[in-house]
Amino acid sequence: MNSLDKEVIAWFVENKRDLPWRKSDPWGVVVSEFMLQQTPVSRVLPKWSEWMQRWPTPAALASATTADLLTAWGRLGYPRRALRLHECAKIITHEYAGNVPRSQAALLALPGIGDYTAAAIVAFAFEESSLVLDINIRRFLSRVIDGSEFPTSTPTNNEKRSREALIPKEGAHLWAAGTMELGALICTTKNPKCDICPVNEKCQWRLLGFPKSKQIRKTQAWHGTDRQCRGTIIQSLRENESLTEAEIMKLWHEPSQVEKALRTLLEDGLITKDKKVRYSLPSGVA
Repeated sequence: MNSLDKEVIAWFVENKRDLPWRKSDPWGVVVSEFMLQQTPVSRVLPKWSEWMQRWPTPAALASATTADLLTAWGRLGYPRRALRLHECAKIITHEYAGNVPRSQAALLALPGIGDYTAAAIVAFAFEESSLVLDINIRRFLSRVIDGSEFPTSTPTNNEKRSREALIPKEGAHLWAAGTMELGALICTTKNPKCDICPVNEKCQWRLLGFPKSKQIRKTQAWHGTDRQCRGTIIQSLRENESLTEAEIMKLWHEPSQVEKALRTLLEDGLITKDKKVRYSLPSGVA
């Protein structure tokens, strides 16, 4: 039996952040989960509000052009997420009458939705029980339950079974949100605020004297990478109707990276090239 749920849920109800998607409908939760993939809350907040004001329903987003999507996505990064979200909107509109499906199996069948995102939508959009395991939850439970400073790089089957057994029969969605919030705000990667943690007296890591362990997760490099090159090209195309290859070459110091970026951006459907060899964002409805 989970001996932590009451403390975690009570703390969450009292201390949760006032995030707009927590007061939104299921579609707003879907949009937030796509945007929050590998992107911090602080960067998502303004973009989510702009996006939902412009495309408040799946049908509204389904009718948008790819160029509008990519321009509105701005500098959130990983713009393929915008394309997958667009595909989701069209499927939800045409196959589910505009209603986000409630089952995890149906959600997993949608583009761009994996195990974590499907579980999060089930929990946060429909307040139903699911195994939500983001890095914040995994770090918090690794410390409290296992006495280990950091979890493994990916969840093991044993970890999944152990965490599933912790889900309370009542308030499962609050447990998911509470453990996530504690990991994000209190049980942080560095300098955790153990003195104000609601379960510090039950924390195995604390009781063991805070033993150090190697952190597996590493921050992805950005400066000078292919990702930065791709992002630079897309941003310039947001600001210009079209550009020639020669003009794009001037945006970056390494020609081979530009050539690779243009090739992969075309393959991903993030840019188009016309007969005059000018590049632009896709203009039609994708």
